[in-house]
Amino acid sequence: MNLSLLISIVLGFACVVFSIMSSGSIMDFVDPASIFIVVGGVICATAASFPTKRLLRTVKAVSLVFKKTVVDLNEDIDKIVEIANVARRNGLLAMEDMASQMDDPFMKKGILLVVDGTDPELLRNILETELSVIKERHGENRAVLDAMAAYSPSFGMIGTLIGLINMLKNLNDMSSLGLNMSVALVTTFYGSMLANLVFNPLSKHLKSIGNMEYLRKELIIEGIISILNGENPRVIKEKLSTYLPSSQQNKGKPKKENEGSDND
Repeated sequence: MNLSLLISIVLGFACVVFSIMSSGSIMDFVDPASIFIVVGGVICATAASFPTKRLLRTVKAVSLVFKKTVVDLNEDIDKIVEIANVARRNGLLAMEDMASQMDDPFMKKGILLVVDGTDPELLRNILETELSVIKERHGENRAVLDAMAAYSPSFGMIGTLIGLINMLKNLNDMSSLGLNMSVALVTTFYGSMLANLVFNPLSKHLKSIGNMEYLRKELIIEGIISILNGENPRVIKEKLSTYLPSSQQNKGKPKKENEGSDND
């Protein structure tokens, strides 16, 4: 489970609750009608804005956000170099057995296209097209969350306006003005909380996960094209190492290679 995301959201709500309780009562901020306006309004507006299938895909994507995903680019590089060594020793057809044992469908598809003798330019176009489709799908998921983040404060304001209208109808009862005003404003509070502690963070997290997946697939594309072009496995490893963070690029290299680099 992605504990960092879950803990961050829970701590965000905890900070708000602590701030409320330090100067008042949490029950002053509980109003069922306000919750119904904000939550119900956001759900209905979102459902009216997007097709049902896209909403279901977004729910699935959000559920995956809370699962811990580990992307090890070093492992991918080592795998590609291993495949390149096999292809160099035994020919491209020898990679078919390795492809059948792969769990990653993207890398498996690329290797099988190499085995089939696909032209390098066509192979790149096929894989990059698939990557573009993945980016589009991820963008659609984020668009749903971004819409919910935009709707939340709006329905909070609608609830506030409803409360103010009801309050102005009862100006004769001055003793109830303070209570009615607090109820009117609490809907804006709910909308801001949902937008800034739930929907916006989830959208940003989805974007971060997507960017890492795109980088990994771009690395795989470059590695597969290099294998098809018959490049030396050592050269392939050096080329793919540029996709790693700078702190990892020199990992495992002999010390003498870094000598004299103190002024870099």
